[in-house]
Amino acid sequence: MKIRILIIAALLILSVGLQAGEPVWDANKVELVSLKLADGVYAVYEKGADVKGPKGLPMATSGGIIVGAKGVMLVETMLNERLHKQMKNLVREITDKPVLYAVNTSHHGDHSFGNYYLSPTTQVIQHSKGRQRFDHKFEEDRKMMLGIMGEGRGVEVVQPRGGDILVEPMGAIQIDLGGRKVFIKDFGFAQTGDDLFVWLPVEKILWTGNPVVTEVPGLPWLLQGRLIESLETLEKVRDFITPDATIVPGHGRPTTAAVLDWNINYLRYIKSAVSDGLAKGWDQGKIIAETQGDQYKGYALFNWVHFGLNLPAAYNDLKPSAPEK
Repeated sequence: MKIRILIIAALLILSVGLQAGEPVWDANKVELVSLKLADGVYAVYEKGADVKGPKGLPMATSGGIIVGAKGVMLVETMLNERLHKQMKNLVREITDKPVLYAVNTSHHGDHSFGNYYLSPTTQVIQHSKGRQRFDHKFEEDRKMMLGIMGEGRGVEVVQPRGGDILVEPMGAIQIDLGGRKVFIKDFGFAQTGDDLFVWLPVEKILWTGNPVVTEVPGLPWLLQGRLIESLETLEKVRDFITPDATIVPGHGRPTTAAVLDWNINYLRYIKSAVSDGLAKGWDQGKIIAETQGDQYKGYALFNWVHFGLNLPAAYNDLKPSAPEK
């Protein structure tokens, strides 16, 4: 219940900065493009990301197309039929091989609702907890996505299609596409309880989903709190990959591994600031007022993410628990 209240409050705060009825990004207008990262490996992201990314502006969901001798793997299936069709069209511009697999990096609708439009022969790869949400909380997640994206963006008609191949908590699987092996792993809680990372060890390319929302100056979103776990997970990811890796974030164009250090340093900053404030006996309001985060203000959503979401989440995570009566 506390998690649900936190997310709803965050959405209300976000809506203050938008015009009435305006979504964070409009799924009825976004055009997706692909960028070749290696032979048979492509990032998929919103057209115009080269302008929006450096300004920290919100962008549509990013994904990927991975081609092997046997067939294709999609990373993400997008929010609605329109965007899903765009992704399939990008595949057909690259290859006529069948789409064998589609990975959801989380249960969030903009990453997974497009499962509904996949061919029956395509196997969905999902975290086991993500499958549980599809089975038991899909309507709750649909309502939340409608609150973010607005009505009339195709969310209303989608039906749940959960995973066929499940990654268990802290587990990993390897898929052989034919001459290309894809590693899919749960490193721990990062933004949700069902975050998956997709790693190509030869090409050194990592899809992060929303644990890395976007390029610098973007910041993590602690939608479900759990600051300490989120920080530890990103540190594990950073230590797992190579320093010269390419990162495809949850939203936006590919970037360098330095984006992980940017996110880690920010979470360390708010952890230290909130801990210091608690040690001084400050209340939540005082801690938020004193933790301005000037070095991170390049993000267009900074006020909402930092003051409205992350600092309250960090305070709730780090404050001493009330003694049992």
